Amino acid sequence: MTKAEIIEGIYERVGCSKKESAAIVETVFETIKQSLERGEKVKISGFGNFEVREKKERVGRNPQTGDRIVISARRVLVFRPSQVLKAALNSEGAVRRVRRAASGEG
Repeated sequence: MTKAEIIEGIYERVGCSKKESAAIVETVFETIKQSLERGEKVKISGFGNFEVREKKERVGRNPQTGDRIVISARRVLVFRPSQVLKAALNSEGAVRRVRRAASGEG
């Protein structure tokens, strides 16, 4: 799903203009992004948690040459789905829809 599809869904369900729908989506994403940049957790009830974690510098290997390389310290984004989302993804109807989409039956 793309941002444009999210905007379209809001437009169809809520009834505000596409311009207003786009502004809502942009505001929500910008708010989430700013919170994560500050290192805050973002908890969306019924959906999941976004969290920024610090990874320390470590030694890795180049898979092609086998040479040792230093992987620099960095921040990574972690998403943990809620139990509600996990249950919805594993319901019989969701599993059938995924299988149909994967087989091209649409």
